[in-house]
Amino acid sequence: MASADDLLPLAAGTDARRVGSRFMRPVEALAAVLLVVVVGLLLAGALSRYLLALPIIWGDEVASICFIWLAMLGSVIAIDRNEHLRLTLFLGLLPRDAWRFVDTLALLLVAALLLALAYPAYDYASEESFITLPALGIPGSVRAAALPVGICAMAALAVASAVRRSTVRDLAVALGVIALVVAALWIASPALMKAGNAAIVICLVGFVVVALAAGVPIAFCFGIGTASYLAFATRVPLIVMIGRMDEGMSSLILLSVPVFVLLGCILDHTGMGKAIVDFLASLLGHVKAGMSYVLLGSLFVVSGISGSKVSDMATVAPALFPEMKRRGHKPREMIALLATGAAMADTVPPSIVLIVLGSVAGVSIAALFTSGFVVAMVLLAVLAALARLKARDEDMTGVTRPTAGVIWRTLLVAAPALVLPFLIRSAVSGGVATATEVSTIAVVYALFVGMVLYGGISARTFYRMLVETAALTGAILVILACAVAMAWAITQAGIANELASLMAALPGGWIGFMAVSIVVFLVLGCILEGLPAIVLMAPLMYPIARKLGINDVHYSMVIVTAMNIGLMTPPIGIGFFLACKIGNVSPDEAIGAIWPYLVALFAGLVLVAAVPWISIGML
Repeated sequence: MASADDLLPLAAGTDARRVGSRFMRPVEALAAVLLVVVVGLLLAGALSRYLLALPIIWGDEVASICFIWLAMLGSVIAIDRNEHLRLTLFLGLLPRDAWRFVDTLALLLVAALLLALAYPAYDYASEESFITLPALGIPGSVRAAALPVGICAMAALAVASAVRRSTVRDLAVALGVIALVVAALWIASPALMKAGNAAIVICLVGFVVVALAAGVPIAFCFGIGTASYLAFATRVPLIVMIGRMDEGMSSLILLSVPVFVLLGCILDHTGMGKAIVDFLASLLGHVKAGMSYVLLGSLFVVSGISGSKVSDMATVAPALFPEMKRRGHKPREMIALLATGAAMADTVPPSIVLIVLGSVAGVSIAALFTSGFVVAMVLLAVLAALARLKARDEDMTGVTRPTAGVIWRTLLVAAPALVLPFLIRSAVSGGVATATEVSTIAVVYALFVGMVLYGGISARTFYRMLVETAALTGAILVILACAVAMAWAITQAGIANELASLMAALPGGWIGFMAVSIVVFLVLGCILEGLPAIVLMAPLMYPIARKLGINDVHYSMVIVTAMNIGLMTPPIGIGFFLACKIGNVSPDEAIGAIWPYLVALFAGLVLVAAVPWISIGML
């Protein structure tokens, strides 16, 4: 099996790999400014409303304009840095020459999709010029113009990257393959329009699967499937797809996504997370399995600040792994606990997955946050019990119980950081502030505390954090945009009604449906990661769950937990490879150790699914 580095041989970040480095600086600077403006507007709006009882009428419209531009410019930066999420498992199995060709083909497929959408995006922005934003009194095209600009810039970077990284022969063959497929679809178009579900299988399933296997970023896999279906199997113009993409990125609830991503960066760079880890270690580190408890507890608490699994693991692992190794913990067991602990913690607010789910499924985010906290406690208990069982032979030689003075000192250092997760949870769950509002307050608090108490952040570091946040935000929101468009196409094709009838006829009523849902989202979690799977499936599955009497919050907890387990399941789950990379352990070594922990998580999932009270009893 390939290592984590082998899976992303052209992974971003190094200037040698980037095709637009010298030309991207203005884009990165503009994206950083837009992010600051979004945070500032959200904070000003919240303070004005709560302190002065004077809402900023135009604030939402300005934030919406900045947000769509931030999303598109961020996605351009992500293309430049090769940071769009993609499945690279199959690429890693190919010989190097074949891999190079398939990588070229993937880049040109992305470029072909974006070029096909360029004029419809321009047309869409032109149509928006006839709409006047009520508060600002300016045409809607000011906002919508971000779509054609971002699409054209991404297409240019994809083409430039393909030309730079490929041989002339690979480019010619890849272009020929794409031309042949497009010609075949054009010739077959009359038949596809009459084919019904067969056309859906070819375009919305077949093309997506092939593109995934070829290493095309997940967002563009959804786009390729949707665009090919609309263009060759229906008479729906592609401008409709652009409209659905815009809709997928336009919910004001999603404004909290870049802010929580920025919060995670602040956590990483200020040492706030390490302070929390040190405090928990002083409390529990002296008992059997104590460091395992500390790792799980740190993931639980830190996730309430960052909202990101990668940030959680990157904060906790370096602080704990050296001491765990000294006590005899095997690296593969540590990675297994890190990966499954991160999966457990993804239901802890402020989980970005829960925020997106609340947006697309119409579920109360406050209710999801309250329920997610309880569900995570159940999963934490299951993993802690297994960790204690495995710690029977732990070497406790030389381990002493810290004095009360040591505990008190670590508590004093960690106290400002410990306040933050409870501030976030109580503010949202108690209805004091929305997830968007509390995210901005948390960022300002973390910046102030980090700069005053935890070593500060230089201007250059802060700028890099803003650009990193913009790139990750763009990658997330393009996935949402394309997944919403694909979900709309599936719904319009009538698949939703057929799926509802099939699911409703399952034996066992709601229990049978819940069992099938667990299997579906386990598989999707392995392949697609949480966000795209949620946006793609939520419009199809939630109406069925409601008809069967399943509470929205209960169902949300089950599918999110199932997806997280799938995300950490080798050999496909990308979260497993991220954990291996962060812990510097070979996947070959860790793959055998993770299964007992995954079984424990699955047992916790079955308990959560079978007992609705766990999810809804505290609401």
